[in-house]
Amino acid sequence: MPPRKKAVRRKKVAAGSVGLTTAETSETASPDLDRLAALVDADGGAVLGRYHDPFGGTPLLLAALPVDKVEPTPYQRDPSDTHVKRLMGVVEKIGIFLDPIIAIRHDDRYWTPNGNHRLQALRKLGIRTVVALMVPDPEVAFKILALNTEKAHNLREKSLETIRMARALGKRDETESSFAFEFEQPAFLTLGACYEERPRLSGGAYQSILRRVDEFLDDPIGKALKERERRAKKILKLDDAVTAAVEKLKARGLTSPYLRSFVVSRVNYTRFSKATSFDFDETLDKIIASAVKFNVDRVKQEDVAKSGGGPPDEE
Repeated sequence: MPPRKKAVRRKKVAAGSVGLTTAETSETASPDLDRLAALVDADGGAVLGRYHDPFGGTPLLLAALPVDKVEPTPYQRDPSDTHVKRLMGVVEKIGIFLDPIIAIRHDDRYWTPNGNHRLQALRKLGIRTVVALMVPDPEVAFKILALNTEKAHNLREKSLETIRMARALGKRDETESSFAFEFEQPAFLTLGACYEERPRLSGGAYQSILRRVDEFLDDPIGKALKERERRAKKILKLDDAVTAAVEKLKARGLTSPYLRSFVVSRVNYTRFSKATSFDFDETLDKIIASAVKFNVDRVKQEDVAKSGGGPPDEE
């Protein structure tokens, strides 16, 4: 794991000094938009407007699309029924849909990397048309974690989306590390492979370890996926050992929603290490061995209470 870089202090920028002027945003000459607009018309949609993004100058299209031609990107998290129902109620109450989804054209359909909850709410309301802000560059679909601020992701959702994105990119020649922005953290990839195997994993208990020992790989992404699956097996082996220790603690009458995190914190020697890099296998093997030998007889209820919070067990 490379040394952590110091945070770079953002330089102050004078107000009103960045990006396009209002007149420049309305300059709509763009071959990319022309092609996209023609496809939208051919697909039964309607172009409502076009402009250039005032920050980066990217040409964008505002379009009305048939709802039945729009679907979420295949690697997205599952929608929350509660959130969808809440959105339905709001749209019905105010009688206006004011928040366009983000969309790209994929084959003869449209994908939304940001807006699935809104899309599902409109579908359930029986609406025929959804307004979308369309980006000509299909690569924006892989910026899903950065884009999606509609409903905060939990760790499981982020991890599953990240590993699904990696699988979708698996046939490319690029390295895993070249997608560092899209994936955000290497831990999401390893935990994503874990969640695929064990959906009810308490992944938060192991994230602190992975933050110290995991890193983006310079292998082609297809090869890197196999390594992620191998690393996931190590984490699941650790989870088995930690689960056994937790069950022994429960059998002794100890109670806490943080028992798993307590055990992990006791066996995770990297917490107090000043080292800036760790070998993944060597570190995990040591931690797993400590978890297997964990002495529950030396643990008291007050020890667990003193350990405080951390991610509660998801059991």
